[in-house]
Amino acid sequence: MKNITVEELKLKMDRGEKINLIDCREPHEYEESNLGGLLLPLGKIQTMQVDEIEDLRDEEVIIYCRSGRRSMMACMMLDQMGFANTFNVIGGILEWQEKFGATQ
Repeated sequence: MKNITVEELKLKMDRGEKINLIDCREPHEYEESNLGGLLLPLGKIQTMQVDEIEDLRDEEVIIYCRSGRRSMMACMMLDQMGFANTFNVIGGILEWQEKFGATQ
């Protein structure tokens, strides 16, 4: 697992880079605000229900949550499952909103 800042993530998004972005929060949190990532709650990752992202094992996967704690756990679990290149968004969506304002 590596870390990525919200500024680095925004730069990738602004450049139009292909990114594999995963939101590991709960559905109701995702509905309130999100960065457009695939919703895959931490509970699913904990129970190894990761079929939706199985094909991303060798690709860069960027994971965010509310504050960076759940996404850090998600990264560690995915690393143990053989995902080679996970990134935790430091500060999560709270940090994003503080730096860049509201999300979708």
